[in-house]
Amino acid sequence: MKIESSKMNLRVRKPKLPYIFILLSLAAAAQSGQEPAVTYTPINPPNAHAVKAPSVTIAPVPLVAAERARETMVDLNFRVASGFHVNSNTPKSEFLIPTALRMDLPTDIVLGKIEYPPGKDLTFPFSPDETLNVYSGDFTITVAVHPLHSVVPGKYVMHGLLRYQACDNAQCFPPKNLPVSFEVKVTKEPPGPRHYPAQSPSMHN
Repeated sequence: MKIESSKMNLRVRKPKLPYIFILLSLAAAAQSGQEPAVTYTPINPPNAHAVKAPSVTIAPVPLVAAERARETMVDLNFRVASGFHVNSNTPKSEFLIPTALRMDLPTDIVLGKIEYPPGKDLTFPFSPDETLNVYSGDFTITVAVHPLHSVVPGKYVMHGLLRYQACDNAQCFPPKNLPVSFEVKVTKEPPGPRHYPAQSPSMHN
């Protein structure tokens, strides 16, 4: 028992070599009057060539003039950043997130049909055996707005979101929502043709 106890004490008191070297280096630095040099190694070194986050932007929409009781088409022009693509509105797989526009219009302004452009069928290195239907570069989505007869003439702001998922040639990124807005100036419908009361034919003697 005594022998085992002494062995345990020796193990506890035995200093580790790295610790001795650290003490010696600190002592030498103190004697030289210089601060010890410390080197930090990050756990996850930053990647100098990190992939730029994909983005989709919308061009400014000119003021839209829309007559009451009439459907007006509005073109929304989007641009996908260079080197990226987004799924079209009709992707070939149910597991892919389609590019879709959702509008929230004011009361008494009805949203008509939303027309999406056809996508392009392409293959990419991350899925060489699968053809994807995508948008890249510039693409246009057309929205129909229909102010009802009850709308008071004036300017109204249309708000919405474009939901999309962007990918590059190596990977896909989490889906995003792009705010969409444009202004509509509602005007009165033009007056209809006037109806004059019927007149009896002139009597000539």
